[in-house]
Amino acid sequence: MLPWSANHIVTLAQHHTADFELSRMESLLVKESPLLLPLNKEKTVYDGFITVQERDFRIRILLPPDHQLKLAKLHCCWQLKQLLCGYEHIVKQRLHHSPDLVSFVLELKTVLEVALKCRPECRSIPPPQYYSQLIIEMEDLGWDKLVSIDTEFRTLRLRAEDSSGRQHVVTVKLKPKHPVEAPWCSADLPVPLAMTWTPQSSLGHVHTQFLLLLESLAEFWAVLDEIDEKTWVLEPEKPSRADTMRRIAIANNVSIKVEVDTRHPKMLPECCLLGAEHVVTPLRNKLNANMHLWNPDCSILQNLRDVLEIEFPSPATHEKSSFSAECGICYAYRLESAIPDQVCNDPRCGQPFHQACLYEWLRGLPSSRQSFNIVFGECPYCSKPITVKMSTQKP
Repeated sequence: MLPWSANHIVTLAQHHTADFELSRMESLLVKESPLLLPLNKEKTVYDGFITVQERDFRIRILLPPDHQLKLAKLHCCWQLKQLLCGYEHIVKQRLHHSPDLVSFVLELKTVLEVALKCRPECRSIPPPQYYSQLIIEMEDLGWDKLVSIDTEFRTLRLRAEDSSGRQHVVTVKLKPKHPVEAPWCSADLPVPLAMTWTPQSSLGHVHTQFLLLLESLAEFWAVLDEIDEKTWVLEPEKPSRADTMRRIAIANNVSIKVEVDTRHPKMLPECCLLGAEHVVTPLRNKLNANMHLWNPDCSILQNLRDVLEIEFPSPATHEKSSFSAECGICYAYRLESAIPDQVCNDPRCGQPFHQACLYEWLRGLPSSRQSFNIVFGECPYCSKPITVKMSTQKP
């Protein structure tokens, strides 16, 4: 047996060191990316997934025989390609400068985390079958039900018509794993839009449940439609289907605010009379005295007429300008969404003010005083006593 030369010993040591480094790299790679595995004995082909922010991206890495990363090639899934669009030069730079595969994989994960943060629309890219499933569901539902769809085919607006001919729209935001994941739905409704959903559900199920909910609210909307058509509604300025409150004009600077119950729309609603005390007090007394006359078989409007013993001004008999008196301080009717609802109680004055305007005015007078949340002062017009609650401060 020939004795080994020094060169043989050095070569053997180098191989042993290389094998040790390769083994160490393999253990680190398994720790960092357990789903990325070698496909051959030479460990020049790696295939599998790298995980970033709980998402798995398919990738294949082809290394040259000497395992030099400079000449490595990457094959990415289409989601990964889209996510790395614009970051290619960074990936190449990391590939050239990383000492080993583990270091490169860590660098690639960092790049992907930055890309996901900067491009949230790429965080959950639906697979191709998502789009084919969407087309099938829309064909079953009917393309005439589609109002609009965004460019990412994620958010749809579907129309629905209730039995009274009212038009409604439900917004459906689909998840990337549709139909396995339940979509997020919203609509202009006075109640929560709760949808039951299973992996077998579709857009047709959403539309059907939406129609059923619309029918359950039909009587509620009929009550409010009558108020909107036959009275002057001061607030909201442009009522939506979600609004349950109406502030109805009774006379100049006198109104009643009603809050209609969605479940029992013809029952006595929560009422609040607004205006000068000398006008509001007789109406409040009638409301309390005649409350027993409320007939749940009649509409709210008819009941209010009977209980208050009044006729409401209507578009057929009055101009809305008759009830749109400007604020005596800012000389405007609307201040953001507020209208002048603070009225001087002196019958000879009766000037209306915005709550915020009157509060600021009184707060600036040396003669004004405050008790708890009420400010006491003098009317800017007639100098008679007037009070106002402190304005609600927005956080």
